[in-house]
Amino acid sequence: MQAVRGFLPRMTIDLKDLGPGDIDWLVDQHARLYARDEGFDESFPVLVRQILEDFERDHDPTCEKSFVAWEGDQRLGSIFCMREDDETAKLRLFFLLPEARGKGLGRTLLEACMGFARDSGYRRMALWTHESHRAACALYEKAGWRLVRSEPKVSFGTEVVEQGYEVDL
Repeated sequence: MQAVRGFLPRMTIDLKDLGPGDIDWLVDQHARLYARDEGFDESFPVLVRQILEDFERDHDPTCEKSFVAWEGDQRLGSIFCMREDDETAKLRLFFLLPEARGKGLGRTLLEACMGFARDSGYRRMALWTHESHRAACALYEKAGWRLVRSEPKVSFGTEVVEQGYEVDL
């Protein structure tokens, strides 16, 4: 566990590895919020569960890491660093509850994930997201990520603009 203080006013955040109950919580929160905010169908939480269960079963702790943000006994969000190949880490499941947004926690999670990737010897990171996630995209760009792909699609039962970002570490 890593306690994080600093630019998070009035918040003491613990960044913990994926633990008991985290998978169900993350799947439920992704399902609820993405259905409400983006119109995603039930195929989205199925994908989230698959990613999390694969990570829990197969991840290599020397080069892959989960960060689940807690304040006291409440989960607030997550970010995952996963191996894409020997030189590239993949950022996955960057998520914050609405009440945790706008307080610097997203930046804290992103910096922790990128720092882990850098310390693990990766040369770059990649991610995919949707154009509608404007605050996250702005955060990526402030952290040096560049947009490398943008394409309209139908995903999870709705029209989206998928985007790919990369950053050199």
